[in-house]
Amino acid sequence: MEHIVKPWHGIPREEIDWHPEVDEELCIGCGLCVTGCGRMVYRFDYEKKNPVVFAPLNCMVACVTCFNTCPQHAISFPSVSTIHKWIKKHKLIQKTREELDSNREKFELPK
Repeated sequence: MEHIVKPWHGIPREEIDWHPEVDEELCIGCGLCVTGCGRMVYRFDYEKKNPVVFAPLNCMVACVTCFNTCPQHAISFPSVSTIHKWIKKHKLIQKTREELDSNREKFELPK
């Protein structure tokens, strides 16, 4: 799995500035972010012993798993308000409701 660049709710992923940044001064090179990211955003520089954001567009919009698991708080993301602005700008609430209605069989809780 190299690159997983898909639109997010119809918005081209290249237009959304959402990916992690690693503070190399705080990072201890434990690798939790590298091995814990299922979308292969990171690679590990074995010489420098630190993670590198290799495929930023692979990052799932609004995912902060690596941020939450970093023991040194060395990972940061843009403010979540960035995502809220995209939701409002692109009228995603209405689009999502329409998607739910038209895909009920897919999303409905089994009985």
